Amino acid sequence: MSSSGLSYQENKQTPFAEEKPLIGVIGGSGLCALPGLTVSEIVEAETLYGKPSGSISVGELCGGRIAFLPRHGLKHAIPPHKVPYKANLAALKSLGVQHVIGTCVVGSLRKAVEPGTFVVPDQFINLTWGRDDTFEVDSQVIHLPMAQPYCEHVRSIIARELKAIEVHYQTAGTVVVVQGPRFSTIAESKMYALWGGDVVNMTQYPECYFARELGLCYGAIATVTDYDVGVPSAISMQPESMETVLTIFRRNTAITVLLLGRLAGFAAEITNCNCAANRLAEYYKLANSESL
Repeated sequence: MSSSGLSYQENKQTPFAEEKPLIGVIGGSGLCALPGLTVSEIVEAETLYGKPSGSISVGELCGGRIAFLPRHGLKHAIPPHKVPYKANLAALKSLGVQHVIGTCVVGSLRKAVEPGTFVVPDQFINLTWGRDDTFEVDSQVIHLPMAQPYCEHVRSIIARELKAIEVHYQTAGTVVVVQGPRFSTIAESKMYALWGGDVVNMTQYPECYFARELGLCYGAIATVTDYDVGVPSAISMQPESMETVLTIFRRNTAITVLLLGRLAGFAAEITNCNCAANRLAEYYKLANSESL
């Protein structure tokens, strides 16, 4: 079986296999580097899907082993629709990572979800197109169940640690993923809310899906910086309120760093779950059964 990740079997061992990172962290906007990470290795990875967004920093954070990768590159130069999502995840997996936490910035679609809130998504609605098409590489048709796209185990620990640091948070939420890089119109924003969306973002798909496809448990930390344009408010992506939004953004980023440090300390607990790998294994058993 190739190292494409389309099998639940283990990839080939890497030079880092003797000291595998316990958790992969994909840093979103505001986290092109991970403060507090004591780096022991800088990995320049290459995968069947090309190169990831940047080099992977492997090291220790609060007693946990971490492999950190900036989603948009070291200088935040890669737009959402050009992120090499599958290469990012495949590169982390090649280092031994089986559990990934992704951070992302979101806008609120509901008045009750105030700027400064942390959301632990449990569902997504995908409105992107043409992203990271890897069929020519994989040459396989995959119909993975995605009723529960995020790892419930990882989500529960993220929520628990958010409660511990006494920040305003939601234990669940539906993220509407738009193509970007433009923001929504008022009509679009209102439509997303009518569909059941709680927040809007540009990067949770296909990252969340590809993690499942590669058998990786995945959870996300979504930080609300502003209200989307469909929610009347003085805190939105408008010129007159940008300084307020940036202040919230910086505060959210600082709290995210604190949260990641706490989560790293619970690395052994976080990695005590194989739901994504098990679901992938069950899929392949079904797909390869003679009854199909």
